[in-house]
Order: sequence, then structure tokens, then C-alpha cells
Amino acid sequence: MVVTQPASGRQKRHKQRPQTKPAAVTPDAAGLASRQAAAKLLAAVVDAGTPLDGMTDAGHGHPQYRALDERDRGLVRAILNTALRRRRTLEAILAARIDKPLPANARTLIHVLHVALAQILFLDIPDSAAVDLAVEHAKADPRTARFAGLVNAVLRGVARDKDKTLASLSAVRNAPDWFVARLGSAYDKSQADAILSAHLLEPTIDFTVKSDAAGWAEKFGGIVLPTGSVRVERLDGPVTALPGFEDGQWWVQDAAAALPARLMGAIASKRVADLCAAPGGKTAQLALAQADVTAFDISANRLKRLEQNLARLGLPAKTAVGDIAKYEGDGQFDAVLLDAPCSSTGTVRRHPDVLWTKSEAEIAKLAGVQRNLLDHAVRLTKPGGTIVFSNCSLDPMEGEELVASFLAETPGVRLDPIRANETPGIAGFVTSEGYLRTTPAGLPMQTPELSGLDGFFAARFVKRA
Repeated sequence: MVVTQPASGRQKRHKQRPQTKPAAVTPDAAGLASRQAAAKLLAAVVDAGTPLDGMTDAGHGHPQYRALDERDRGLVRAILNTALRRRRTLEAILAARIDKPLPANARTLIHVLHVALAQILFLDIPDSAAVDLAVEHAKADPRTARFAGLVNAVLRGVARDKDKTLASLSAVRNAPDWFVARLGSAYDKSQADAILSAHLLEPTIDFTVKSDAAGWAEKFGGIVLPTGSVRVERLDGPVTALPGFEDGQWWVQDAAAALPARLMGAIASKRVADLCAAPGGKTAQLALAQADVTAFDISANRLKRLEQNLARLGLPAKTAVGDIAKYEGDGQFDAVLLDAPCSSTGTVRRHPDVLWTKSEAEIAKLAGVQRNLLDHAVRLTKPGGTIVFSNCSLDPMEGEELVASFLAETPGVRLDPIRANETPGIAGFVTSEGYLRTTPAGLPMQTPELSGLDGFFAARFVKRA
């Protein structure tokens, strides 16, 4: 994504550091407000399936989140990301510590406990502060006030035995059952386990740079990946404060997300359509490659953000708002890039709420949407032109299976297999069929924290003349 800073942190044994380290916490009004906001947003994710990004947007997010200062917002993000990454572990701890079943309407209490457990077990928050704030949190809500003693006892018990408790639960798979099952059917056990383990790590921050990757890596204190992206394990401040931001020398984009545009080949001076383009990372890549780019998106607001990003980068592109199914321009483009809306299961390390807001049924529905968009991408492409289809899903239903069905039912296109040597750093990601498949367990680097990338699928086609 373009110029969007993900919550970042450094792991420290079992603990991870919030992006903006909070000051020492006491059970005061400000400390309580941040925990209440965290529990409220956690409930919205796991009970209502509400995506976290929108609720933690600085300008339009949840009112309780926006009421906090930036330091406390950083703490809330760290708590939420941790509680979602480790949700099954936290559930197992409570199941072992609470003898009697809680009443059916005790969801609020569970969220209070998960917020506190995330701090005690995984964050650099004093145990006493986490416990005291959780007790105050419970007392402040009529739905949970009568459980304040239980909250105190459970959390103090966990704080005393935290290392032993975590060791006993090291085999817990922190994902919904449906996701574990689908992952197990698509990948061998060792790879599936490695993907689940990678999801527990804080995400890195990757940059696509216009030039001089080594120079920018040195300035940022990062590394250059084999694919050419610059990677930083963590930042201590906003990306907008980094050198090169104001004059548009780079943009934030996961290393995997940067690959599909590189599969387009030589596109200088060619007419290229970027479908579902916002927020514009791939559009920027195509413009940097000197293509004549038209960026499409159904959302006017998202397209406005894309235009702002391109203006900062000093890169030209036309934009078009609307449904591509209604766009009158058959056979107009030399090449089309379709990075389709999907389940986003390849981005769980960066967006741990995905596993708790999506379902197996939604994957099937989204695969149908992608197939429809792919048909329209073919319509927009000139005979002999190139189509690159991609998404950030780990699921074959949105990748290999979809493409196999598409090729069988669309005689007007042929597969143009991706070659291992055509783009630096992709050899390990090219399948025997000629598809691109990355996973969070791929791209091993010096440390686990610096390794991995989003899960992406891509396939390339040629429209028959």
C-alpha cells in the first residue's frame, strides 16, 4: 500500500514493543480509556466482523480511538494486533483458568480479559498496571462489574506463571479452524506450520524506491531484498518523517505486492490499464516504467487518494472512476493489470484481523467476483496483449483453481508462463505451472523478523490474436 505505515514492533522473547512505546501506565483515566477503546474495537472485529483498518483510521476511525493521543493510539494498535494474532492462545489460557462456564452474554468480559492478557504475556507493559487497569475496566461497565474479582484473580495467576503457561501452549494454532483446514489442504504440513508461525511476527516495512535501493537501505537502516525492495524491521516514527518522502523518492509497498507489475514486461509507451488500482502502488510502478497508464477504481474516494499519492511521487497517470464492467473501451489497452479484491489471507501477518473477519464462504464468493473481473480484463485488452492477474490470497480457490477454470472456459486467451529468471529474486516463487506464488514463510533472510513477505498469487496471459 502507498504511504501507509503499519503498526510495527520488535519482538523480545515473548514480548513485542508497541510502535510508540507508552509511558509507565497507572490506572488513571487516560490509561483506562485506551484499554476501553481496545476492547471495543476487539469486539467489533471478532463479534461483528468489522475490519480493523477503518476503525483505526486517524481521520475517520472509531470515535473512542480518535479521542486518544497518538501515543495511546499506538498502544491500542499494539494490543489489538497482539490479541488477534494470539487469539487461540488467549482462549486456551482462559479455558484452563476459569472453572465454571461464563454466561452466554459475557462477551464483553472476554474482551476485557483478552486485552489484559495481550499486555501481560506479550507487550512491554508492567503486569501490575495491566491487571489494575483491567479490574478498573471491569468495574466501570455494568455488564462486567460483578466479575471484577474474577478478572483480578485470573490475571494475577497468569502473571505469576506466564513463562510456564506459554510453554505449555506453544503448539496452539492461532487461527480459526476453517483457515487451518484450508491451509492444510493447500500446503504440506511443514509449510502450513511455517505460515502460521510467520503470522505471529510483527510485519516489516517494505519500500519500493525509484532508484538506488542500496543507498536508501543505508539511510533507513534496512536491507535490500533479492527482489529489489528495501526492507526495514521497524521504524521509531512515522514514514512521513523519513528522508525522501516529501520529494517522492519511494513509497511503502510489501515486497510481494511489488512483483505483479514487474511481470508486465517492456511496457514503455504502451497503453496499460491498472484495474482496482487504489491506493496506487502498482500504478506508480507502471508509471515509473514509462507506461501510458490509466488507473481504474470503483471508489471515487480511493481514487482521490491514489491521485494524491501519485502527485507526491511526481508520476503521471490517467484515472477513471467506475465499474469496469460498464467501461466502453473494448480492446483498448496493450496490457492490463488486475490485482483483484480477495480474501486477503496472504496479508495476515500485517492485518491479523483478516482471519476473524473473513470466512470460507466469503472466499468462494470473492473467487466468483475475481473471475468476473478477469473476463472484463480480457475484454479491455488488445489482441496479442498481456493480462496479469494477481491477488493477496493464500487460497488456491482464488488462485490456481480459478486460473485452471478460466483457461478451460476461455479459448481466447493462453497462459504465458512466468519464468524464474525474468525478474530478480522470484525464482523460488515460480511454480511448475508458471504461476507466481509467495507465502509469509518464503524469502528467508538474516532473522525470522526480517524474513517473509505477503502471500500473493499471480498468473500471466496473452489474448489470442
